[in-house]
Amino acid sequence: MVFAGLAFTEGCSKATYTFDVEEHRKEIEEWREHRLARLRGDTGWLTLCGLFWLKEGENKFGSDSTNDIIFPIGKAPKFAGSIFLENGVIRLRALPEVAIRHEDSLVTSLILRSDEDGLGEPTIVNLGTLSFYVIKRGNALAVRVKDKENPARRYFSGLDYFPIEPKWRLDARFEPYDPPKRITIVNVLGMETQETVPGAIAFEFEGKTYRLDAISERGSEGELFVIFKDETNGKETYDLGRQLYTTLPSADNKVVIDFNKAYNFPCAFTEFTTCPIPPKQNHLPFRVEAGEKKYRGSTSSSPSVSFYLGFRSSA
Repeated sequence: MVFAGLAFTEGCSKATYTFDVEEHRKEIEEWREHRLARLRGDTGWLTLCGLFWLKEGENKFGSDSTNDIIFPIGKAPKFAGSIFLENGVIRLRALPEVAIRHEDSLVTSLILRSDEDGLGEPTIVNLGTLSFYVIKRGNALAVRVKDKENPARRYFSGLDYFPIEPKWRLDARFEPYDPPKRITIVNVLGMETQETVPGAIAFEFEGKTYRLDAISERGSEGELFVIFKDETNGKETYDLGRQLYTTLPSADNKVVIDFNKAYNFPCAFTEFTTCPIPPKQNHLPFRVEAGEKKYRGSTSSSPSVSFYLGFRSSA
């Protein structure tokens, strides 16, 4: 929470807090700078250039189009090696002449961890400007490929936002679920995952109470993850919704939700994503004119979004 400090009323020992608009503005401006730096960084979403689902057995990789995992032309040999998926174990085998690195070492054979194997970060391997690693979504495994010199990063045209507005920084209360709920989240590829929801964030807006289920996201245990839709989606903001994080609630279940920190899913910038879709209970029936707008560098919905819309219409 952002406050100017304590202000005391004469003749009264009770302290009151005064909201500092300028400090809030500085906080949001710093948040935006950090958001932009992460997006444009060497491993940011703008570097993502491929997503390839693994089949059981051998999955060949290289720049030739006959490979199962196809790297950008000119960034890798036509045939660079294979990734084997055998009974849940993922093993990389690179051709000896290909300079594949893990951390600071050249490797020709390596066991790969996915991003959901419970042992921390996935195993990231590098080949020139490329990096790649394994992700797990539901019961499926895929190789995610990034390139520091990806055109999407090179020609990135920046981010647009609604004006910073203190009214969208809302004092809310956390309503815990006992026990925490498990809900099904569908992603842009029509795949389903089970997520843990420890409770809902309840807030007042224009005289009415609204609630958003908050997800306990793996890797962000010190925050609550909120995905939501509102009436600006498909107009000023991204078609399928936006996301934001809040701090954990206080001991008396107070929490602040600041829609000035709402931002786009990665699928607003690239088709090679597995973004979650906000569940029905997180659809707000009003316009949230705060946070990040639709990315101006995109001219239409990504293929993953088109797939999702088709998936929903046929479901």
